[in-house]
Amino acid sequence: MQIYSEEHDIFRDTFRKFVAKEVTPFVPQWEEYRAVPRELWMKMGEYGFLCPWLPEKYGGLELGFEYSVIINEELIRGDGFGVGVPLHSDVAVPYISTYGNDAVKERWLSGCASGEVITAIGLTEPNTGSDLAAIRTRAVRDGDSYVINGQKTFITNGYFADLIVVAVKTSPEAGHRGISLILVDKETPGFSRGRKLEKMGYHMQDTAELFFEDCRVPATNLLGEENKGFKYMMEKLQRERLEVCIKCQVNAEEALREGLEYAKTREAFGRPIGNFQNTAFVLAEMATDVKLGRVFLDKLIADHIQGKDIVQEVSMAKYWLGEMVNRVAYQAVQIHGGYGYMEEYRICRIFRDVRALSIFAGTSEIMKLIVSRNLGLNPK
Repeated sequence: MQIYSEEHDIFRDTFRKFVAKEVTPFVPQWEEYRAVPRELWMKMGEYGFLCPWLPEKYGGLELGFEYSVIINEELIRGDGFGVGVPLHSDVAVPYISTYGNDAVKERWLSGCASGEVITAIGLTEPNTGSDLAAIRTRAVRDGDSYVINGQKTFITNGYFADLIVVAVKTSPEAGHRGISLILVDKETPGFSRGRKLEKMGYHMQDTAELFFEDCRVPATNLLGEENKGFKYMMEKLQRERLEVCIKCQVNAEEALREGLEYAKTREAFGRPIGNFQNTAFVLAEMATDVKLGRVFLDKLIADHIQGKDIVQEVSMAKYWLGEMVNRVAYQAVQIHGGYGYMEEYRICRIFRDVRALSIFAGTSEIMKLIVSRNLGLNPK
């Protein structure tokens, strides 16, 4: 299955060199700081690495989704897993590009491509995770404005975001048919952020709570039509979950690489530990999982690029790859023994970072629910 051409390879090589210079050396510092500096966003924008799919009139390069895949993959391979660019470029900004009115696009999209505007998407609430229909944040129309009250949590890019796509209830009595999407500028009165949340892993990513107290935004900040937000989210979740699948697969490949290299160099009882049958068989199992994942993922990427509806397959992949990467990372730590528990070893960071991947963008359990319903079943 041919996804990439020579032009893609040139782009990958260029971006890999950028990551080696501008990302990898600073990872320990960013992990400690619990955030990535805005300067990196500006540099990425300068080189066209943000929202490369945007039209040229908004500062984009009008490139295909495969370039976004390359950026996501190479950030992970260069230890930049926590850099929130894929969430910005391939999850939040597409909502603005697809559903925003002309005035909204003119105001914001160029900044999204240049790095001057960092975006986030506010879906999750303290008592609402995968069940998006149960959100409580309200937006009430008042003349030419919406007044928003509520709270969001676990928001990636939330601490430094300049613009947030916020899911709100505009018709609470209508359940999921009463959800709308509204843009909130960080300067809007009534908008505030809580602390940077302390997480098990994913440390360099700024994750925050967001608060809306009589937050008044122009009605023109509504994305698309009122009460169509759930429909819009369903339309975009295929791309969001595919983006997480990429993270799962590449992290699994990196965990396998770390485990294999260690098994070949670490000796016990006079020989490399990879030459013990049990360790060799574990690595064979890991390699098989990773190969199966890569074939599945590449097929989904190709289908997505062709515009196919792959919601069922992406749900399967999100569940399987999310569990697979955790399984492979666990085994890689086990191969390292005590050293795998040490922060100075790369596998330690990979292990704690990937735990979230079976939760992001819908848990494994929600993915199974989607798959089973599409099989004509009705699990309760």
